Amino acid sequence: MIFQSPYPDVTIPDSSVTNFALQRSTEFSEKTALIDGSSGATISYGELSSSIRKAASGLASRGFGKGDVLAIYSPNCIAYPIAFHGAAYAGGVVTTVNPQYTPKELASQLKDSQAQFLVTTSMFLKNAQQAAAEAGNIQEIFTFDNAPGATPFSVLLEAPELEIGPAIDSATDLVALPYSSGTTGGSKGVMLTHRNLVANMAQLAGLESQCRPITEEDKLIAVLPFFHIYGLLVIMNYALSCGAAIVVLGRFDLEEFLGVIQDQRVTFAHLVPPILLALAKHPLVDAYDLSSLQGIVSGAAPLGKDLAQAVEDRLGCIVAQGYGLTETSPVTHQAPNQRRGQTPHHLIGPCLPNTEVKIVDVGTGEELGPEEQGEIWIRGPQVMAGYLNRPEATMATIDEDGWLHTGDIGITDANGYCRIVDRVKELIKFKGFQVAPAELEALLLTHPKIRDVAVVRSPDEEAGEVPKAFVVGDDTLSPEEVMSFVANNVAPHKKIRRVEFLDEIPKSAAGKILRRILIEREEAALRGTDQPANQVTEE
Repeated sequence: MIFQSPYPDVTIPDSSVTNFALQRSTEFSEKTALIDGSSGATISYGELSSSIRKAASGLASRGFGKGDVLAIYSPNCIAYPIAFHGAAYAGGVVTTVNPQYTPKELASQLKDSQAQFLVTTSMFLKNAQQAAAEAGNIQEIFTFDNAPGATPFSVLLEAPELEIGPAIDSATDLVALPYSSGTTGGSKGVMLTHRNLVANMAQLAGLESQCRPITEEDKLIAVLPFFHIYGLLVIMNYALSCGAAIVVLGRFDLEEFLGVIQDQRVTFAHLVPPILLALAKHPLVDAYDLSSLQGIVSGAAPLGKDLAQAVEDRLGCIVAQGYGLTETSPVTHQAPNQRRGQTPHHLIGPCLPNTEVKIVDVGTGEELGPEEQGEIWIRGPQVMAGYLNRPEATMATIDEDGWLHTGDIGITDANGYCRIVDRVKELIKFKGFQVAPAELEALLLTHPKIRDVAVVRSPDEEAGEVPKAFVVGDDTLSPEEVMSFVANNVAPHKKIRRVEFLDEIPKSAAGKILRRILIEREEAALRGTDQPANQVTEE
């Protein structure tokens, strides 16, 4: 059985991402598009459009053109959209990078994506330089804040505007190359075309009969990172296409976040469950006037119904959740959210216009019906073109009929409303970030005192899940040594947070780690009151 969207199909324009995102820039030329939440600096729609064309011209003068790759290794800032769209308007591709990546992790992405140019900030310049030297393919490094030792990004804006960029085939030309572990582990470049991103924005616009629209009257807060597809598409690009103002924050600090909502009179927020947990429980929330906030959409990780209800009750706004993947540009489902109680909080809603869903038995591949539990498969124009240079991984994720196998387990009711139950895949979701156990296991096995290891997800109230290592090691190895070893080699969200020592890692006859045994052991231990004597948790 194929579940169809309850919404009518929308027309997907043959447009570049930049032209679609800036479609109202002439109409709202004098209106504020971007606000720096820390400094108060602003950029109007007219200034944004002009700066993008200047950045495109500046890049083109350096030989950057059709199909070339620009990497952005930076926290959110109001120049981020200029860099992204400057490269896109010049015909290029942008690979977005988590600024907390180590030089080794950054170098791996730079090399795999074959990026020629890199944009960063002074805080991360040293890492960027080290990674660029290791990757060997970076021609020039720019910094948003004009740090010495690199080319100021502002130099690109001294070029004359590029009036007409290269011709774009929206169906085949790539524009974004975020990296994801997907369902198979290991970081891979997700190839997203102009049509993928434009389609998803057009699909979101097609929800207006049941979902609260984003309009030119809205002021959104961008605390979710632009390097993540959620922040990149749903906040940065879609909100601009609607003519809204976006208040940009470089990082999440609860006090600053609350102050910005209060002072800027933010009306709508796209958030993740850990932030909602703070909104529900932290006493600091009561010190701020958040009455301007009309709605919140949560994504990137499952949102508990009790937590959603607690936020609604405390703030008096509407809380709903959506669902998607990097591989789907990202949104596939959105819970209707025009009024409180419209959608039960445990549901992610129906699928978007132009989108089809299957629920499939994991063991047999049989298509299932309403209220039956299985893997969620998605088909629609927002589904990626594939993984960069990974044809086998692409074929393992998208079948010959165009269905993307999400690796998530769900149930869809007779009305097409879906809820997420669990994950087939072994990935750990730490505060919405994907952590591949295989990557951490490979690293840990390089430690001279570790004989065997398995990394699994461990439930955590604040983060959702944290990586836990079950380790077989010699008698002198301490849990602190295990956690420190990993922390020194990976980005913070990948750190091992809990360690437990075992005599043997459970494995199948074929040598595959039996993670379910370890996960069940962990869940049982956390339900009890006593922590195993050989388990240590990071404080």
